[in-house]
Amino acid sequence: MRTTTTTSIPWGSRRLRALAAASAAAALGMITLAGCSTDSPSPSGAAGSATASPGKVAATAAPVTMRDPWVKVAESGMAGAFGTLVNSTGADITVVSATSGSSEKMELHEVADVDGKTLMRPKEGGFVIPAKGSHTLEPGSDHLMLMGLTRAMKPGDEIPVTLAFKDGRTLKFTAVAKEFAGGKENYDSGTSDMKKD
Repeated sequence: MRTTTTTSIPWGSRRLRALAAASAAAALGMITLAGCSTDSPSPSGAAGSATASPGKVAATAAPVTMRDPWVKVAESGMAGAFGTLVNSTGADITVVSATSGSSEKMELHEVADVDGKTLMRPKEGGFVIPAKGSHTLEPGSDHLMLMGLTRAMKPGDEIPVTLAFKDGRTLKFTAVAKEFAGGKENYDSGTSDMKKD
């Protein structure tokens, strides 16, 4: 007669194995959920405050950027600031004013032919940057004018500038001082003409 030997597992051991299996399943579920999570930015990543790791694109972009900003070298008096304003939105955006810690004041200027004379004068209505377009600030055309320089603009100097838009937003950028031989227009302040440095 053949006898069969059975080994009984104590109740406590079976319970421990069941608990271990349940814990392993729960851990696997958590790992799976973590693997399915997204890298969505937190709600605090509002426009203008989003940051990105090196080599990554930020979740949000500024509506207006300044490309290749520079300022004409000058010892005193006035200096023009230039660059290209780029509008990434679907609506026109208007620049209404500018400031810099390197001058007593700044004005938005245009260059116009008045009675056979090339004059630079304040730009009525500001600079309009078209939707999904750009507006170039360059010598002999629209530009920013730093007036009453508080220090000399030497080659390589970095000049801080803040633009204010009609909708209340602002844009800060740094312009690099460069040598430039042109830009000899007369300045028409509305009351008198003054030769630009």
